Amino acid sequence: MMSLQTRAASRSPEDARTSAGGNLVGTGIMLRFMLRQDRVRLSLWVVGIGLMSFYVANAVQALVTDEAELAQLAGLFADPVGRLMTGPAYGMESPSFERFYAAGYVLFIYILTALMSMFTVIRHTRAEEASGRAELLRAAVLGRHATLTAALLLALLANAAAAALVLLGALSGGFALTGSLLVAGSGASVGVLFAAAAALCAQLTETSRSASALIGTLLGLAYLIRMIGDMAAVQGTTLSWFFPLGWSQQTAPYVEDRWWPLLPALMLTGAAVSGAYALSTRRDLGAGLLASRLGRSHAHPRLGTPHGVALHTLLGGLRGWGIAVIACGALFGGYAQSMGDTAADLPEEFRSFFSGESVMLGYLAYMAMFLALFVAAAGVGGVAQLRTEEKHGRAELLFSASLSRAQWLRAHLTVILGGLGVILTLTGVATGAAAAAVLQDDPGPRFLEILLASLHQGPAVLAVVGITLAAFGWAPRFAAALGWLILGYAAVMTNFGPLLDLPEVFSAFNLFGHLALYPVEPVAWGPVLWLSGIGVGGIVLGFTGWRRREINSV
Repeated sequence: MMSLQTRAASRSPEDARTSAGGNLVGTGIMLRFMLRQDRVRLSLWVVGIGLMSFYVANAVQALVTDEAELAQLAGLFADPVGRLMTGPAYGMESPSFERFYAAGYVLFIYILTALMSMFTVIRHTRAEEASGRAELLRAAVLGRHATLTAALLLALLANAAAAALVLLGALSGGFALTGSLLVAGSGASVGVLFAAAAALCAQLTETSRSASALIGTLLGLAYLIRMIGDMAAVQGTTLSWFFPLGWSQQTAPYVEDRWWPLLPALMLTGAAVSGAYALSTRRDLGAGLLASRLGRSHAHPRLGTPHGVALHTLLGGLRGWGIAVIACGALFGGYAQSMGDTAADLPEEFRSFFSGESVMLGYLAYMAMFLALFVAAAGVGGVAQLRTEEKHGRAELLFSASLSRAQWLRAHLTVILGGLGVILTLTGVATGAAAAAVLQDDPGPRFLEILLASLHQGPAVLAVVGITLAAFGWAPRFAAALGWLILGYAAVMTNFGPLLDLPEVFSAFNLFGHLALYPVEPVAWGPVLWLSGIGVGGIVLGFTGWRRREINSV
């Protein structure tokens, strides 16, 4: 008879997992591990979402002194182009501060929660499999579904924490409890749904980049369908109900206060989670259910050159950012005439956002600076991709051939800067063309002014890339974080700085706040030169550090 020791030794790891608790064994340990890994990253996401709710809820009341002035501003959101950007404009026929907050700003809170959830789930599922760490963990006593369950629970906790802060932010503005609960609950429902959708996408593709692109496309499609549906009529159309962003806004906080539009989101979340678990059992660890596209039988000749390899590596990211920014430019340009028509009715506090006597031109100059932030984000993402190539060993393989470090970095930097220049140019063209199509006065000259306004932001974009590249050369572990910190700070100061009334020293650190708001203001060449100098100096420092340090050093 087989001894107990022999039978125990002959048991497979799968048997051990089953007896120890089945496919979910180790979920608690994995959740604690993920919480420790993301303690800083998720905290920043959650606090940032909460601060946005708090700021907007209170800034609206600081910006506009009474509801009579607020009624004048309601036309911005009730206008078809306004509905295109912000939602179905519930309650704008009889606006209040809380309705203005819900109609114009909560959509962006929902989008942030969706992004937080997507990135969290992809990072802890598909990215861990692609790196090989998931396989090492599964070699121990860890259930098949433990990692996926822990990732979903982590997203759920993060959304719950963000919802609590959003609720507190809305209540701090004196808004009604029911509507505030609905805003917070709608945001959580959007976040959890996109977490579930990301878990499903992670089963389909082999790489984290492909999974992120797939779920990002779904989010973009949801926003696009919502735009078309909401633009057609106040309170939306049938098309507004086809995707989750529309469901959350159809709850109509502070107007209808209805919870039932969230039911489709909950049902779809359950279906996506069930699908993710079912599909995870039908694939090998590290593999995806969608077959990878076969490559060329022979490599393209450009892959035999440093610049060709760099273009192959960076093109996907630059193209994704470019399409999004150019599309936003076209939307903002189409809103130019509406800004001009409502300029006389805007309160002085609101017009202070847009420099100069012409609110319409000030708006377009402001939009050029705002879109340049996203162009710079594409540059930071490109530099972060360099670190990824280094960490995964692909750069080192190229160095084993006749390619020097300097050639490799030079080629990638050329592609990054060239791509950013193309995006800035096409964004200016799209914004200018859309504005020229709707403007009634001087559309031709306005097109050229808007194009030049977009190109005028180039030195600030170069400065961000230069600083990030300098960190890549000397402290690569912190390069991406530094780049995103610079952009986050610039975004806050650009959008909210005038209302915060902070000391001048805080504005000095905003790289995008030094350039003149052309065409409202004449070009100031001093900031253009010294921002360009920061960018070039950062690039030189980055090359120096890259040539001196070890590969894959921290």
